[in-house]
Amino acid sequence: MKRIFINGLLAAGLVLSVSAVNAEEKAERKLLFGETHVHTVLSFDAYIFGNRNGPDDAYRYAKGETLQHPAGFNMRLRQPLDFQAVTDHAIYLGMLPAMHDPRQAASRHPISLEMRKAKTPTERLQAFQKLFPLLQAENRDTDDLYDEAIAKSAWQEIIAAAERHNDPGTFTSFIAYEYTSGLQNRNLHRNVLFRGSQAPVLPFSRIISANPEDLWAWMDGLRAMGIDSLAIPHNANGSDGLMFQNTKWDGNPIDAAYAETRMRNEPLVEVTQVKGDSETHPALSPNDEWADFEIMPFRIGAWTPSQPDGSYVRQAYRRGLALADKGGINPYKFGLIGASDSHVGAGAFDESNYWSKVGVIDATPRLRGAVPLAKPRKNGDKYNENYFQTWGAAGLAAVWAETNTREAIFTAMRRKETYATTGPRIALRFFAAGDFAEDVLTRPDMVAHAYERGVPMGGDLITTTAPNFLVWATRDTGSHALQRIQIIKGWLMGNGKTHERVYDIACAGGMAPNEHYRCPDNGAGVSLTTCDAHAATGDDEMKVVWRDPHYQSGQKAFYYVRVLENPSCRWSTWDAVRSGVAPRPDIPATVQERAYSSPIWLY
Repeated sequence: MKRIFINGLLAAGLVLSVSAVNAEEKAERKLLFGETHVHTVLSFDAYIFGNRNGPDDAYRYAKGETLQHPAGFNMRLRQPLDFQAVTDHAIYLGMLPAMHDPRQAASRHPISLEMRKAKTPTERLQAFQKLFPLLQAENRDTDDLYDEAIAKSAWQEIIAAAERHNDPGTFTSFIAYEYTSGLQNRNLHRNVLFRGSQAPVLPFSRIISANPEDLWAWMDGLRAMGIDSLAIPHNANGSDGLMFQNTKWDGNPIDAAYAETRMRNEPLVEVTQVKGDSETHPALSPNDEWADFEIMPFRIGAWTPSQPDGSYVRQAYRRGLALADKGGINPYKFGLIGASDSHVGAGAFDESNYWSKVGVIDATPRLRGAVPLAKPRKNGDKYNENYFQTWGAAGLAAVWAETNTREAIFTAMRRKETYATTGPRIALRFFAAGDFAEDVLTRPDMVAHAYERGVPMGGDLITTTAPNFLVWATRDTGSHALQRIQIIKGWLMGNGKTHERVYDIACAGGMAPNEHYRCPDNGAGVSLTTCDAHAATGDDEMKVVWRDPHYQSGQKAFYYVRVLENPSCRWSTWDAVRSGVAPRPDIPATVQERAYSSPIWLY
């Protein structure tokens, strides 16, 4: 039997990870929707933004209970989640509540005294900014405020809440936190999730090192002691090109050791959340008509533009192919999930039920710039000008797992059988094989057959013939009908250059893509005065087998699925409609909600 190694993993035979024996069991995997990025009162910024909801509150919300927003209104999910990780910032963990507690020594620090005087959202934001020099300090000797004992106590509170709410088979809660790094507002943040009940005494934070490579070394050290974890980068769009660069932290070229370490510790990336979408950018994908979705053009927490080059997922996939061609190992061979990054303990996943992210700072349509001010400012501004209007309703993590347990979900994340949605609960299956049976779409054992013949999303396919792809998408009945299924392909040429192409492979109403691989217009639209959606066509389900018409033997490539709903009102338009005003003309009035699968890599 031929033996092949890919990214350090042994493959047997012609197709990786094919197991006829387990195909039926794999077909029974459950689709679970969850949240892997939410902040509570224990995060320094969430506290400043008025959030007083703790980890227990966040878990109760995830399980379907009503939670109060810092501005006083109720928040409730359309339907409960299957799993969640509370991910409070490790840096200054629990410090803000202590700074406001007269019983704590930290409360007598000058910054604490100033914070307690803040009453208005503007004053809170200004007080928060006084912390920046300490949060970003390279020399911790200058920090006379941070108290490690407080951080350890808060961490134990997070662990205890995750243990209390973990209910195997019904609801899964992960012990987790956010590693917050990035110089000059260049976002290099990661959420770190632990597999089980074991966790370190204190999370690794920017206080120890701002270098993500040091985080991976720490994770490797814990793994050697039996404590497994994975890190999930987020908001690559705000990294100013640093998240997916061609070099290591020190500027040296990426090598095999770096690639292996990164993939061992970071099998997933958060591709969509409140602070924008990180799939691709019009400057990077000029031939993709849907590349302008929820672009947040700034670095995190600043008005400074973020460089697209090196900041988006699709380019990283292409870059990974090129780096692997030179060094043998792909450092950007990650799967995808979505999340919210809510700082009120509760994600706002629906455009029609949106409360943004940062508490009292953006709690109303007027504060987030969606509707006009009561009267224009002296400088002529009619709207509250901020970067909140570039934010979007949150994403969700979707996982195919055997059971709703920590072990099963974590294992699914490791094998990258995951995908992201921008909020709707679109169901998505994606397989690749050298060939499927001709009747595969009508077989009662379609999914088992797909597992037997091929590989699911997140897998590797080794073939010398044009690959076949099976895609099955079902709409969220609480959202909008499906308009099209697309496959995005990126491939490596013999000259070492990479290319990409978008193929429409299934169209609403049973229509066929044209010679340019685009679906005809299906007449979908939405009223900007009522937000009522209308469409000539729109499908509840799409199921298709597609063969790559441009495959060349020996081609190295990646393929992932993008499912698009019919257009619907953006949250800002919903704000305008409910306020009785016209939608703001300089921001998009509609969106096309979507799902992104993890890729399948071709060798």
